[in-house]
Parts: sequence; structure tokens; C-alpha cells
Amino acid sequence: MTATNTTDIGPATGEGDIIFELRDVSVSFEMERGESRVLDSVNMDIKREEILGVVGESGSGKSMFAAALLDAVVHPGVVTGEITYYPRDGEPVDVLNLRDDELRRLRWNEISMVFQGAMSSFNPTMKIKDHFEETIHAHRANYTERMQHARRLLSDLYLDPDRVLNSYPHELSGGMKQRALIALSLVLEPEVLVMDEPTAALDLLMQRSILSLLADLQENYNLTVIFITHDLPLVAGLADRLGVMYAFDFVEYGPSAEVVEDAGHPYTRALLRSVPSVDAALKEMRPIEGEAPDPVNVPQGCSYHPRCPLADRRCVESNPPFDEVGADHAAACFYVEQAQTEVPYTVSEERLAGGEGQ
Repeated sequence: MTATNTTDIGPATGEGDIIFELRDVSVSFEMERGESRVLDSVNMDIKREEILGVVGESGSGKSMFAAALLDAVVHPGVVTGEITYYPRDGEPVDVLNLRDDELRRLRWNEISMVFQGAMSSFNPTMKIKDHFEETIHAHRANYTERMQHARRLLSDLYLDPDRVLNSYPHELSGGMKQRALIALSLVLEPEVLVMDEPTAALDLLMQRSILSLLADLQENYNLTVIFITHDLPLVAGLADRLGVMYAFDFVEYGPSAEVVEDAGHPYTRALLRSVPSVDAALKEMRPIEGEAPDPVNVPQGCSYHPRCPLADRRCVESNPPFDEVGADHAAACFYVEQAQTEVPYTVSEERLAGGEGQ
């Protein structure tokens, strides 16, 4: 997608409710067969204290979007564009032009990230308490104050602070480790929490339990949360807004309920149709045909056109702008109305994190 597909443009000054402003942000890797662009000219405003769910298939660019927010893309990846962070108090921060020491202060203190897999996030030779202490000391924070906060966080996550802090990682269940990791990420009281597939290795019951606890934490601590996942229905009940990624850019965004109930992009509708649902006939549920694009060779025009049942010459030749679907809801497609009738889907409320049957 190109830079003309600007998602939810907010005030250019960052005043009001905008906490992150991304303009023409790309991530690329040089490869023998050409440049691999794994985030492609993304434009996005993120609202203060919202929960933004970022969804899409594996390889759609979700993790690179998360890493770019913290300028944490590993070498030899290169992040370009503009990322501006607006703290609650203080001047706007140009994230991509920070010195190394400034970037270290920004991470954890202002913006914290929970990566995939709590199983491998903790050093198995250290007790959980040691991880908290190491983080506190590394950022020169007040030890007594931060450890008291750590205990409050663990209690808020329905964990016994004494037991957890004095345990080694292998002594805790997967769900306990993941909750301890969330508490660790919040120990310095950041404004923003970025979560990259944080519940992927957990069963559905534990996933929903953690999402429910996360909603409470977000409200209690006034957090802005960016929740990255491939499971659109799972995060729909948690997120205020959803952003759907395909081919390394956003193709749809809007309020969660609207996107789930009345998706405008054929890809979003195909994602929802591929989700198991007790309310849908088996013939209505099927995987998305075709394969996600190669980052070295993204199709011209609409990047989804090789897999889209509605694609025509216009889609092959031109990149569609965002078309309004509803209030604060838009999809980058020429044929939103046709998609809503020709790509049907049914999603059970029991499959939604916020629906019945949790």
C-alpha cells in the first residue's frame, strides 16, 4: 500500500487524544534477491488510553509494526519515516532520532513491550523476583517503590506475590508466567503497553482470562494498549478499535464491533469467515485461498488482488484509497459494498472474547 492510505489521521500537532503518530513508516531488509519490505509506508494515529487490536495472518507485518514503535527492529533491518510519541507531560518525542541512551529510557519507562512466548522470556536460572530487581536497577528507579508496585500488579493479576516472586520460571504454569511477564512490563508504570501475540501459547480459557485481566489493568492504570494477534475474534471483545493488516500495511480499521459485524474489506471478511463458529454451516467456513505475498515481490495495485474474488483490472492497476464504511471505519477497497454481500461470514458470540460463553 502507499502513503496515500492514511489511517485515522489526527491533529498534526499531537494535541488532544493522540499518543502515537506514524507517517510513511517502513521497515526494510536488504537481501540478495532484492529489498524485502516488511512494513510498507504505514500511516496511523493511535489514541491515548485506547486498546488497539492489530490483526492479520502470519507474515502480514504485525510484529514489525510493533517493533517499529519502539525502534526495536533488529539489524540489518532499517526503519524509515516518522514516528512521534506524545507523552502525557512533556515535549513530543521523535522516536527514530533518539540517541541510544534516550531510546533505552523511553523503553520500559514510557513504552513497554510483551513479546511472544512467556516460556522463553524469563531466564530459567533466575527467580522471578530477580527479573524485577534487574529491571528496576537497570533503569535506576526507586527499588522500594517499584517492588511495592510489582506486588500490587501481581495481586491485580490474581497471583500470590510471595509465591511468584520467589519461584523459578519452571515452577509456574504458562498462564502464571504470562501474567508475571505482564506485571514485569508494567513495573515502571509506562504509558503504553505493546503486546505481540502474548497469549498465543495458551489455551482459549486462559487467553480469555488474561484478556479480561488486561482490560482491568488498562482501566486502572490509564494505559494505551496495542495488542498484536492473528486471532481477530479473540481480541474483538477487548479492543476499542481494530486495525487489519495485509501485505505489510493496514487495509481496514474501525471500532471493534463495527469491523466484526460489518467488515468492509474482502480480506477482513475472509479472515472472519475462516474462524470456527458454532453458528455457521461448515460450508460457510473455509481458509483464505492463496498465499500471503512475498515481501520482495508485493503485487502492484491492490496487494490483495491475487486472492480476492472481487478483483478486476482496476484492482491490478491501481492502489485503492480508504473508502468510508461507517463512522471512524474505513477499508482500502474499491468494492466495499460488493464485498459486504459477496463475501458472507458468520461469527458466533461464543467465539468473541467479549461475548457470551466466556
